[in-house]
Amino acid sequence: MNFITVDEHNIKEEHICCAISDKKKENCVGSKKAWLSERFKEGLVFRKLDTRGKVFIEYIPSEKAWYPIMAEGYMHINCFWVSGQFKGQGYANELLAYCIEDAKQKEKCGVTIISSKKKRGYLSDPDYMKYKGFLIADEVPNDFILYYLPFNEEVPMPKFADCVKTGKIEEMGIVLYYTRQCPHTDKYVPVLKECAAKHGQNLTIHEITTTVEAQTAPTPFTTYTLFYNGEFITNEIMSEKRFEKFLSSQGLI
Repeated sequence: MNFITVDEHNIKEEHICCAISDKKKENCVGSKKAWLSERFKEGLVFRKLDTRGKVFIEYIPSEKAWYPIMAEGYMHINCFWVSGQFKGQGYANELLAYCIEDAKQKEKCGVTIISSKKKRGYLSDPDYMKYKGFLIADEVPNDFILYYLPFNEEVPMPKFADCVKTGKIEEMGIVLYYTRQCPHTDKYVPVLKECAAKHGQNLTIHEITTTVEAQTAPTPFTTYTLFYNGEFITNEIMSEKRFEKFLSSQGLI
């Protein structure tokens, strides 16, 4: 199969494989496409397998990345996903190789990606990244790790911004930070809001809408992070059932 690049010229016609959806979810796909359209002019690349499957890589110059990292001169991978039936066919290798070569052609000093020590939902597999030569650049609480692939030994080591060094926030209660970088957030954030209200709980929602807000956010994973009474809870997008389970575990319902 061939790979194609989704850009400002074909984004209206192409599906984005992280959200192959029916008409009921089209608004969520539309919000992701709108977010991508704004980022293309900042150098974002969305490369995918030319099929209706979740096989893609999305990356952008680190200076424009929607994450609190300090990685001047690097290319940052936002999302890298090869799912289900497409695994084991070399697609991940091809996508990553394309990103690395593109970064070199654009005279970047390396590539960065946020993951963890152990595999976690919505984060790239750390074992695979290490297998491909990525090294640990920085670590912060809650098992977030900034990996990097330097193109030579002289390049500066990237790091997380100081705003995420504690892994906590000062705001009390149930607090959610998210962006529309992922189409699933636009679907499930309203679900959580309605669920919280149904159980008489207040959910404070902070939608991150600019690069500056993202780069100064209190969480390494700006796409979606839930806190409770200042403590990190999860970066995995919650369904209503999972959210109710969390509320119950805290004695809130």
